[in-house]
Amino acid sequence: MRSRKFLKAEQTALSWDVPGLMAGVDEAGRGPLAGPVVAAAVILDDLYPIKGLADSKKLTPLRREKLYDEIRAKALCCSIALATVEEIDSLNILQATMLAMKRAVEGLRLKPHKVMVDGNRLPVLDILAEAIVKGDALVPAISAASILAKVYRDRWCDEFHLEYPQYGFAGHKGYGTAAHLAALREHGACPQHRKSFAPVAEVLR
Repeated sequence: MRSRKFLKAEQTALSWDVPGLMAGVDEAGRGPLAGPVVAAAVILDDLYPIKGLADSKKLTPLRREKLYDEIRAKALCCSIALATVEEIDSLNILQATMLAMKRAVEGLRLKPHKVMVDGNRLPVLDILAEAIVKGDALVPAISAASILAKVYRDRWCDEFHLEYPQYGFAGHKGYGTAAHLAALREHGACPQHRKSFAPVAEVLR
């Protein structure tokens, strides 16, 4: 029997919730053709509220950068983790995402009593956990996690662009834009391209 790498989440309130620290978890980078998938876990401090938290995709890059610094300064603790391109290709993107989330939770300095994860899947954890569809727009701690993950991954793309400028990572952040696909066809794949993703696999044939 194949081992289960993730759990299908129930979208109902958990009757055995306990009071205590709550961590929000989200990821960035499931869709791109290159680079790691990044996850973040955040435990906010109620004494130091952060205004303007929202789904990172709905914020401008400048606003995300400012909130990134504020979250790092005001949160009780936060953790950013990733799964590599090699892990994405060997596990598949969903299971690699679950692995990155698990690493982010395990990297928290404080252990939460509950973890709330954006989406409808849960990584396997030894902590009470709940999945929240569209949680990045509903739960401030998940919004904060989405911002940390997005900014961290965008910065990674900016740095990688310096090494492989011909692909334009600073602009498309690894997504399969027309310019990125054209660069793939012209230059082939680089070490950070996900070989298990169809557009990359095609140029490797």
